[in-house]
Amino acid sequence: MRKQRTIKRVVSFSGIGLHTGRMTRVVLKPAPRDTGVVFFRVDRDTVIKASLGNVVDTAFATTLGFNGTRVKTVEHLLSVFGGLGIDNVLVEIDGPEVPILDGSSTNLVDIVLEAGIVKQAQKKPYIRIKRPFRFRDGNAEIIAMPYEGRRISYRIFFKHSHFGMQDISVELNEETYVREIAPARTFGFLKNVEMLRANGLAKGGSLENAVVIDDHGILNDDGLRYDDEFVRHKVLDLIGDFSLAGYPIYGHIIAERAGHSSHVRFLRKLLSAVDAWEFVSSEPELTHQYALV
Repeated sequence: MRKQRTIKRVVSFSGIGLHTGRMTRVVLKPAPRDTGVVFFRVDRDTVIKASLGNVVDTAFATTLGFNGTRVKTVEHLLSVFGGLGIDNVLVEIDGPEVPILDGSSTNLVDIVLEAGIVKQAQKKPYIRIKRPFRFRDGNAEIIAMPYEGRRISYRIFFKHSHFGMQDISVELNEETYVREIAPARTFGFLKNVEMLRANGLAKGGSLENAVVIDDHGILNDDGLRYDDEFVRHKVLDLIGDFSLAGYPIYGHIIAERAGHSSHVRFLRKLLSAVDAWEFVSSEPELTHQYALV
C-alpha cells in the first residue's frame, strides 16, 4: 500500500528560463499530506496549484496560471515529482519560469534526492484504466489501455535525413525514470529558433540547455546521450504533464506525434469519460525506492 510522500528538507536551485531568459530561484519545501504540488510566486504573492484547471498555455511548454500570474515550463520539475512519486511539495519561485538547467531532469532528480523523500501517514489514491480509451488531436493520438502497472509507449517522426522515427516503451518506476528518462534533454530545430524568438520564446535557449538540430545533424559537441534521446524526452514531458491529473495513472499510455497540448487535452477527455477509469485508494509498493525514511 503506497503512502503519500513529500521531501524531507528544504532545497533550492537557480538558473535561466528557457523561454523568458529570466534568472529565477526556486525553493522546494515539504508540504502536508493531501496538499499536492503547489507553486508560490513569491514576487507576486500568488499561489498556483499544479492542476489541469490551472493550465493556461501549452505552446512549446506547459504554463500554469491563476489570476493573471503565470509560471512557465513546469513540466520538467513536475516530471521529477511524478517519476519519483513526490505527491506533496511547495515550490516557491521568484520569477515567471522554472529554470531549464541542462534541459533534462537529471539535475532536478539530484536536487530532490538531496532533499530526501519521506512517507506520510495517508494513502495515495490512483487512477486505474478500466477500458481502452482513444484520443485523436490532429496528427497526434494517445491511447490509454488497461494494464497492471504503469507503462508508457511513445513514437515520434521527423522529416530529417538523420532522424526519422523514434519509439520507446518503458515500465515506469523510480529506477527506470532516473536511468532511462530523466537524462534526456529538450531539443529543437535551428530553423525554428528565429520563429520562436520572434514570438517571445527560446530567449534563454543555448547548446548548454538544449539539443539543437540543423539540416545535417546535431550541433552540440557532446552529441546525444541516447540514440533515441528525443523520444525519451517526450516521455519525460508526458510524465510531467500527466501529473497534472493529481493522481498516478495505472495503465498503458500509448502516444504518437503528441506534445504538451495533446497531453493536456487527452487528460481532460479521459477524466470526463468516467466509465474508462476508476479511483483506487491503495496501490502496490514500488520495487525500487530512493532515500525513503
